[in-house]
Amino acid sequence: MKPSLNVRLSQHLALTPQLQQSIRLLQLSTLELHQEIEQMLETNPFIEVDEEAGPGPYDTLAAAGAATSSEVSAGERSMADEPWDGAADNVSAGDGEPGIDGIDFGSTARDDWENGTEREDFDGIRETPSSVGSSSSSNDGEDYDPFERSTAAPSLEDHLREQLRGMRLSDADRAAVLMLIDSLDENGYLADSPAEIAERLAGDDAEACEELRSRLQCALGWLQSLDPLGVGARDLADCLVLQLRQQPRSEAQMIAILICKHHLELLARRDWRKLMGATGADEELLKAAQALIRRCEPKPARPFARAEANIVVPDVIVQKAGRGWRVTLNPDVMPKLRINDLYAQALKQQRGPRGAARTGAGDGAPALGARLQEARWFMKNILQRFDTIQRVSQAIVERQKGFFSHGAIAMQPLVLREIADELGLHESTISRVTTAKYMSTPHGTFELKYFFGSSLNTEAGGNASSTAVRALIKQLVAAEDGVKPLSDSQLSEMLGEQGITVARRTVAKYREAMKIAPANLRRAL
Repeated sequence: MKPSLNVRLSQHLALTPQLQQSIRLLQLSTLELHQEIEQMLETNPFIEVDEEAGPGPYDTLAAAGAATSSEVSAGERSMADEPWDGAADNVSAGDGEPGIDGIDFGSTARDDWENGTEREDFDGIRETPSSVGSSSSSNDGEDYDPFERSTAAPSLEDHLREQLRGMRLSDADRAAVLMLIDSLDENGYLADSPAEIAERLAGDDAEACEELRSRLQCALGWLQSLDPLGVGARDLADCLVLQLRQQPRSEAQMIAILICKHHLELLARRDWRKLMGATGADEELLKAAQALIRRCEPKPARPFARAEANIVVPDVIVQKAGRGWRVTLNPDVMPKLRINDLYAQALKQQRGPRGAARTGAGDGAPALGARLQEARWFMKNILQRFDTIQRVSQAIVERQKGFFSHGAIAMQPLVLREIADELGLHESTISRVTTAKYMSTPHGTFELKYFFGSSLNTEAGGNASSTAVRALIKQLVAAEDGVKPLSDSQLSEMLGEQGITVARRTVAKYREAMKIAPANLRRAL
């Protein structure tokens, strides 16, 4: 075979390191972004926290972002060989495109970070109580870390140990109770029985095992007498019985204890006829027993769960402004960063007029120049991330004004492509922006994806959002007769009467997504 030389013309998409970083930062949650910033602060000496932030927590970051908007990409010129301008870190907003609160982003096009990937499907909704009061309030100039978790609330174990200090027990009994406290699971139940704990500790010594089992059994009685009631129970039935025994003695209390001991499954199935036959109680007595059981706490450790672990700090805050709605970024999640002026000036002195290192300055100037450029690009990409979040949030608010005025029942159908076409972005970018980003509204804090929903046909020829249909189903269930709860078929018919065509299976899917029990489990006595 003869060797030959061919010329072929082709096109391909190349992502620069800056573009890859921009895409990656966009899809990070607030907590992940905080961790990314911490890592950059540790590895790049040119970035530092702005301890003396001026009127806005993001002004210095905006200036650095504007400075890098005119820099060439790494594919055209190596960052290490670029000349450094000492004024780059103090550039004020120019005539570029308006961004966050009037900040200039320069002439860099927003769509230069599109990667052309396909749309990322989603089917997740997350709703949490609003946390604007703690996350977006003014801090009177004091440093505030929204990711810092409070440790003031005691855990269940700490609460029990504190009570144990006030009890007059021998050292051996106290140690046995502490051992049981350490054996509690996340619900406050005893994970292992005293016999199992004794066997594990004593091993093959039968006499020591029996003595330890007896001491642990006695310690269990001490543990179960502590607050909260029900702690140290073996299971749900035992937990409820421990709490019911502390209620005033009555016939309803005895029936409630009997149900929890032997007929808890019938109660869960709402099988009232079999319950009355098994307990010998009439309807009125069974209602009273059910009321006592419902007042019990099935998980004693739940009040001591660290609620701050479930707090979501919103990225965007929506507030009423006249007849419309104002969309602002949460200042508490926006980092206060700046270029270290001392290091930047030192690097400037080591470089010649055209960016070359001065004689005798060493070989480290090009590498330091690359780190400085890396710091600028990092700050610019963070700024661009927040700008995109605000633009997408603003577009969502414009499309879902009914929700902000009237709640979820007024939600309109919305898909990613509509927002993408309006903003000139790709659907994959909208998907990244709406994932793990949260918006605080007058109705609570929601993930941005919550505002997107499929469309359902109506008899009038219009469309209804699946989110609005879910809210309507929830309203119908809340207003139903407890004795005769609505079935999925009845709910489907009632929606049809309002002009919304929804199949029974779709109603069942929406009901299960909202964690609403089926009709037979919602039936009251």
